[in-house]
Amino acid sequence: MKKITIAIAALIVFSACEKKENTEEKNITILQSTDIHAYLNPHEELYVENDSIVFKKAGGLAIIKTLVDEQKNKNPEGTIFIDAGDLIQGSGASMLSKGSIFPPIVQAMEYDLLIPGNWEVIYGKKIMIQIMNNYNSNVIAANMFDEETQKPLFPPYWITEKKGIKIGFIAYNDPEIPERQNPKYSEGIKFTPVQENLKTLISKLKKEEKVELLFLITHIGIAKQVQLANNPITKEVDFILGSDTHERIRKPIKGKYSYVVEPGAFGSFLGKLDIKMKNKKMINFSYELMDVNPEKTKANLKIQKLVNQALRPYQKEMQQIVGHTTTPLYRYLVVENPMDNLITDALLWKTGADFATSNGFRFGVPIVPDETGKKAITKDDIWRMLPVNEHMKTGKVTGHQIKNWLEKEINNVFAKEYENRFGGWLVRFSGLTLKFNSSLENGKRI
Repeated sequence: MKKITIAIAALIVFSACEKKENTEEKNITILQSTDIHAYLNPHEELYVENDSIVFKKAGGLAIIKTLVDEQKNKNPEGTIFIDAGDLIQGSGASMLSKGSIFPPIVQAMEYDLLIPGNWEVIYGKKIMIQIMNNYNSNVIAANMFDEETQKPLFPPYWITEKKGIKIGFIAYNDPEIPERQNPKYSEGIKFTPVQENLKTLISKLKKEEKVELLFLITHIGIAKQVQLANNPITKEVDFILGSDTHERIRKPIKGKYSYVVEPGAFGSFLGKLDIKMKNKKMINFSYELMDVNPEKTKANLKIQKLVNQALRPYQKEMQQIVGHTTTPLYRYLVVENPMDNLITDALLWKTGADFATSNGFRFGVPIVPDETGKKAITKDDIWRMLPVNEHMKTGKVTGHQIKNWLEKEINNVFAKEYENRFGGWLVRFSGLTLKFNSSLENGKRI
């Protein structure tokens, strides 16, 4: 009889504790970097203030690490730090080392979770897997498979528990990688559409794994991320943590079924999502696009030392001066940019062709003249402008071919249907003037 009484008392105490725990508000913090593109140190960054372009210093992994540690100190049991891809490519040092400089730095950054982006494939499947496995962290992607064996290259999801809340992440890379980039880069990798297994994975995490807070990490661009947020398939997804198009989302975009955020690029910003949970459900949230400001935040000395060591073997070559500019060079605008005009003008000058075109990479932070009125352009700058060592090609085309091609490229950027958008920026060119109306229908815009 005595044993029964004790057991009942213990059960009552346990039930009371469990009830208190469920009704207590808990804060979960998600910190997100993305599209760093091998920008390991502070650099010039472009901002728009009072309708004018201004340039300021920003970025640096050592600065990001300090900010992350500060946030972890505020919420040590409830903070998760992730990267959403395109981390290891975009500089001369990254190309010449084939990404091998990154694992020691990433390990020291103490990411909880990372995913591959469209540029992680640049050095080939084998090197990509080797680099990402050497992070000694969680790496996931639900739509990347070995083309020969059909086996997944990475686990499709990751589940963790913070403050008694079960949290799940499902990740997707851009399935259009073999079309957007040289298919040789991703040779041996099979990409499947996001929706091919998304419904199944959401059901598995919510119903079988009993996940209470669910995120998608998607490297597919802002237009398709918003489209996904408006799709009933994401009704049980709380947030889509986006990347790829380098958008600086300061207020989460509210879709019909979930929210979308994206924290810029080049390590200039850190996304901070604070979620309040009660009774295992989200009751409120706030989002901040944190500036990574080297003038306000001190660098983490350990990370800075690792960065300096990684770049030292390439420093002499990368600092070679190849020219100067007296005007700011940047490439953040959708249709035309000074940096891309420099490249296409150079192609015209070199070839003597009538018309020159370039893809218009998203790489390359501003090169800004100093108080002397000019700024040196280094070999490192050239690698960042043209992040792959492709060949220049010449050929002959008709005006009819050019018009049809440009109509297609304009639709890739301005299609009303999100699913028809491809890439995000208009191709760049010199030697031709283009007049178009983006609001007209496909094929009738020029």
